[in-house]
Amino acid sequence: MSHGGLSVVHRTGSARTRLTVLAGLFVALLALVMGAPGTAHAAGKGHVSHPELDWMGSTVRAHEGAGSAPGVVTPMVTQTPGMDVSGYQGNVAWSTAWANGARFAYVKATESTTYTNPYFAQQYNGSYNVGMIRGSYHFATPDTSGGATQADYFIAHGGGWSADGKTLPGALDIEYNPYGATCYGLSQASMVSWIHAFANEYNAREGVYPVIYSTYDWWSTCTGNNGGFAATSPFWIAKYASSAGTLPAGYGYYTFWQHADSGVFPGDQDYFNGDTTRLKALALG
Repeated sequence: MSHGGLSVVHRTGSARTRLTVLAGLFVALLALVMGAPGTAHAAGKGHVSHPELDWMGSTVRAHEGAGSAPGVVTPMVTQTPGMDVSGYQGNVAWSTAWANGARFAYVKATESTTYTNPYFAQQYNGSYNVGMIRGSYHFATPDTSGGATQADYFIAHGGGWSADGKTLPGALDIEYNPYGATCYGLSQASMVSWIHAFANEYNAREGVYPVIYSTYDWWSTCTGNNGGFAATSPFWIAKYASSAGTLPAGYGYYTFWQHADSGVFPGDQDYFNGDTTRLKALALG
């Protein structure tokens, strides 16, 4: 009997051990998904899992759709057409885009501090070689590292600026989080501080402030419609409608308007608010 009793105790103990192990695995998995402290997710780098699908405006239609703008912004008389592209477009036929009327292009260079566009050279140099004024942009992930850190990474991987009349200031693409909480888990004050850190670092190193790309809805929600950038950074509004709509506080006009996510050019369709002489002036800082 005692031998049989020991066997029962042994089997029961094994079952409890297995249950304990399974419970531990479940807790660990749950912590990873929820982003508990000490996990790769919480460290910031683990959740940037599809950067090739994150481009300027990739989150806009899902959150805002396309329709009538809530207000009207009167553009300057001449609008200069252009485009923005990312690794999603692959090799771009730049001569065709130029023939179809595109006069500027912005190219995604980086995301967070872990991704660089594998097609960047073809896109950035190719647009320049056909005569376009071009610039690069950074897809921001404010929950993975600080603003200054991401500005440094951007500059080191194609985001620099030079006063050659053909290179536009780098752009900060800050929009809905493709990986989770709309505002990346930051308060409005913290988000404003993050953007300032990026912009100030870029200016300190390059001598110009970056263009800021966003939508009015995201900007209002995540920065409290902060007006503290209007004196330094040109604004690039995303609004897929017949007009650019309401602009963030402090801005009387937009510098760029992303008015559609498809059209005659590869990638997104954009306007610069002015003629090519003003576009060249922006390129000169």
